[in-house]
Amino acid sequence: MNEALNLDAPTHMRREIEEIPDAARRLLADGAPEIREIAARAGAPVFLASVARGSSDHAATFLKYAAEIYLGLAMASLGPSVSSIYSGRVKLNQALVIAISQSGASPDILSVVESADKQGAFTVGLTNTADSALARLSKATVDIGAGPERSVAATKTFVNSVLAGLLLLAEIGDDKTLLKALADLPGQFEKAIDMDWQALAEPIEKRGSLYVIGRGPGLAIAHEAALKFKETCQIHAEAYSSAEVMHGPVSIVENGYPILALGVRDAAEEGLAQAADRMVDQGGSVFATSDKVQRAHKLQFVSADHPLTDALVQIVSFYAFIEWFARHRGFNPDVPKHLKKVTQTV
Repeated sequence: MNEALNLDAPTHMRREIEEIPDAARRLLADGAPEIREIAARAGAPVFLASVARGSSDHAATFLKYAAEIYLGLAMASLGPSVSSIYSGRVKLNQALVIAISQSGASPDILSVVESADKQGAFTVGLTNTADSALARLSKATVDIGAGPERSVAATKTFVNSVLAGLLLLAEIGDDKTLLKALADLPGQFEKAIDMDWQALAEPIEKRGSLYVIGRGPGLAIAHEAALKFKETCQIHAEAYSSAEVMHGPVSIVENGYPILALGVRDAAEEGLAQAADRMVDQGGSVFATSDKVQRAHKLQFVSADHPLTDALVQIVSFYAFIEWFARHRGFNPDVPKHLKKVTQTV
């Protein structure tokens, strides 16, 4: 076990999960006009690029799918070490570069932004620290407005990073449908907190390992979920696309091996449901946020108005579960072993 846990007191992580709806409302109210202006300044980029680590990189992966599916613009994930360690110079002069860092302080992230800025790229920093070095280096900065986050495990900062990025992309693409769906998110987040996923606990504890699968924006959520299993519960988890898992990893799914399948109401849901049911047939213990599965266990989920918001809502249900699961296992999710809130890498 890590630091002693008082089971009678709410954790910082739980309080911060419950703050997600209001944090989203703040960003939509206070940040949306500034984001609209930034989108106008960004003009018409030829392509997009992101730089981030950890949960922020999962947020960037989410934005990659949004940009490529709904804007038709390629979005590359830049390796921070290419600039900071190898002194490489990726050609970014025609790009919109989005850097995501809640602290805005990691030297390797800053090195990429500095390099991109010198080339004339339009750099946008998404940060929860408005006076950070990232904010000073970027041509434009979005304060994601999540408020103080004391738990080491990021929750509301992840959600607001994705929300800020989606607002930016929706403004660039003049996507009124997505903007309307984003405005409806706070109420959907409130419902998502109350979804009961505790049935996952027993099969995961029996095996001590699991797969989390998704597709498209759901894959970004799967990566974030797998990280949180390792971070807060000392449970090994791997994230795969529902297609990629069939190219090898599926071979170990038997004898109750647990799978969390994150279905999204989009074109990939049918295939994900089929993959989930196939793994049940192999002997897996499969839980899915989809009504399309026939043999996998169906988890409660909140269905949102747009495939992108539908995917994002699910991480809130997952966060509520993982905070409970960590405490159930005797861990304090606020202070994961060997981790600290701000990690600065070179």
